[in-house]
Amino acid sequence: MDRFVGGAVACLLLMTVGLFWWQGRAENEREAPPVKAAPVVPAPLSLPKGDSGAIGNAPPMPPEAKVEDREARRFNRYDIDRDGIITRLEMMSSRTDDFRKLDKDGNNLLSFEEWAVRTSDRFAGADADKDNRLTRAEFATTAAKRTPKPKCKC
Repeated sequence: MDRFVGGAVACLLLMTVGLFWWQGRAENEREAPPVKAAPVVPAPLSLPKGDSGAIGNAPPMPPEAKVEDREARRFNRYDIDRDGIITRLEMMSSRTDDFRKLDKDGNNLLSFEEWAVRTSDRFAGADADKDNRLTRAEFATTAAKRTPKPKCKC
């Protein structure tokens, strides 16, 4: 009986909080100023003409390209549908090729043995002096190789 009464009280309390929250949002939206639309400016029918007789008039400079930092470019590589949000599917889509390389038997399951073979081979390739220990210099060789961007042939 106590659980029933406690549940009813909790339900009424939650409904009251929801009602106050809903009323507060409505009050905030009522006080918000209306959004003014920007005035519509008609597009010019022809390009403006410069003074061809003037000396020293330089042509107008084109706008500069938007500079993106490294993180913005990295984010854009993962954001496939360009909605500004990376879903789990988008994040994992770039890893499917790597997963397929590790999955030797092709059953879409990565067993510990498959992973261990790859890791062991990577360790053996990095261990130059074959002492089963990696120095800092040897460990640095295990980092992902970055390919330089191709030079522009302008």
